[in-house]
Amino acid sequence: MVLAQPELRTDPEAAGGPGPLARSRELAGRLAWPTTARRDRDRAWDPALFAGLARTEPGPSLAGPLVPAPLGGGGSTAAEALALLEGLAEGSRDPGLALAVAVHAVLTTVPLRAHGTPRQRERYLPRMASGEWFGALSLHQTHGGATAPAVTARPAPAGQDGWLLTGRLDLVAGAPVAHHFLVVAAHRGGGRTAFLVDRATPGLLVTEGGPAAMHTCPWGQLLLDGAHVDDGSVLGAVEGAATEVEPLLAVLDWVYCSAPWLGVMRALARDALEAARGRELFGRPLADDQATRFALADLVTQVELAEGLLRRTASRLDDGGALPLQEAAAARLFVSGAAERVTRAAAGLIGPLAGTGDGLAERAYRDALFLSRTGGGAQVLRPVVAASMLGLG
Repeated sequence: MVLAQPELRTDPEAAGGPGPLARSRELAGRLAWPTTARRDRDRAWDPALFAGLARTEPGPSLAGPLVPAPLGGGGSTAAEALALLEGLAEGSRDPGLALAVAVHAVLTTVPLRAHGTPRQRERYLPRMASGEWFGALSLHQTHGGATAPAVTARPAPAGQDGWLLTGRLDLVAGAPVAHHFLVVAAHRGGGRTAFLVDRATPGLLVTEGGPAAMHTCPWGQLLLDGAHVDDGSVLGAVEGAATEVEPLLAVLDWVYCSAPWLGVMRALARDALEAARGRELFGRPLADDQATRFALADLVTQVELAEGLLRRTASRLDDGGALPLQEAAAARLFVSGAAERVTRAAAGLIGPLAGTGDGLAERAYRDALFLSRTGGGAQVLRPVVAASMLGLG
């Protein structure tokens, strides 16, 4: 399995020391949380903040946790990377920032590590791990091949090597700040190939604009009008994306774009508990109300179940073997529903007048719906789970 580590690693938190979750949470709370509300209001990406998260030493490697240490990365396990993203979201209370970091640090990095040539890995990964180069991709291309690529590839004219890419990609996380993009393109015969497309590629135009959610993630579109890429831009085998890059992208999206919501839900649970202790209803503490206690119990149960599913899937990635498509799809399906349920329950307990001071409940209420609509949504996730159960591949 592409994420398996060559040596056994222990969890520092389990041994009593500060592990990746605690370190990431502290770092994000110190660097990101003070500006989260403003950045969300202004729909702003802060390059200096990302640089701080990427280069803080000593500390968690948030820009390249899964990049091997010899290439400048954190050399983390899949489980540790999951904890880093959870802590980032919990400390920053910022789902959009955590999504942008997940796309760069995992979704555009791991396929390079798994299927890149030595030259590609040496060129891109050290600069990605340091935060110098930002990687981006369209979240429409992380459905495991369930949807047809919006970009086509044809051989370059005689006398030129490489390929000409044509099409449009929306919902590109990181587009305005990216150095390069991971693009999956279809061939006339039906095969698919993954490409690394640098921003400076002739025929590539990047525009800004995105969904009415995840405000602090920089969004954009890619327009490719016969963009010429050479043969060295192919990631993996030509026409091999359907079995190499696309299934890997699906698992990475389902697990690591869900991971920040563990942190968000934990922060919401903490806010809800504080509200229940501090608010009064008809002259009595809200915490004395049986319905409030039931709501808190249900809220915490949702968080714990989501955590169990995601951590088990990350452990499967570390163990090696086949990609855990069923486990990853089931985890995303549950987490997306849990995020909506926890957000509604927490908002009800916090109340419209109490608030947390930084608007997390409002942001999460808006962004949880986005989570449930990406990754293919239930119409992709449920068939993946069912097909695995039925032995259909």
